[in-house]
Amino acid sequence: MNKVEKALAADDVGPIDIAEILAKNNDWDFDRLDEDQIQMEIEANWRIYGLDLSWNSFEESLRLACSFELSVPKDKITKLVKLLNLVNIKCWTGSFVFSEESTLMIFKYGLNLTGGSFTSALQINSILETSILACETYYPAFQLVCWGDETPSEALAVAFDKSYGTA
Repeated sequence: MNKVEKALAADDVGPIDIAEILAKNNDWDFDRLDEDQIQMEIEANWRIYGLDLSWNSFEESLRLACSFELSVPKDKITKLVKLLNLVNIKCWTGSFVFSEESTLMIFKYGLNLTGGSFTSALQINSILETSILACETYYPAFQLVCWGDETPSEALAVAFDKSYGTA
């Protein structure tokens, strides 16, 4: 059993502790703000994403916000909102919101752990991966609506237009 597995096997390891261990193990930049919150940066194909993972013991919930900066011309805000509605219909495990004030696109995810439920490293890793994958999947569509002439429907189609195999 390696050091990471031993640390994760302890009974008193909370979700934020698990996230910190995963961040260290993956060499992600992170800042442990307090015992119930950690911020990380994870580099993917399109962007470097900021992730904020918070544990609320009163609500017994784990909240994740995965964000990236998105500049949106004022005349494209309406099209972006229409695209967000289409995107959120397709998202099963979270949703996107756009903060016009801070120019941040945020993917929000919540995990309810009521009744003393525990979370595992596999679950925490899955939450992080799911959030990054959602941002990576829809990032091109957001860009096309903000900076191209595509309609929200056309931009969404691009997000799912993947090439398979070789020519």
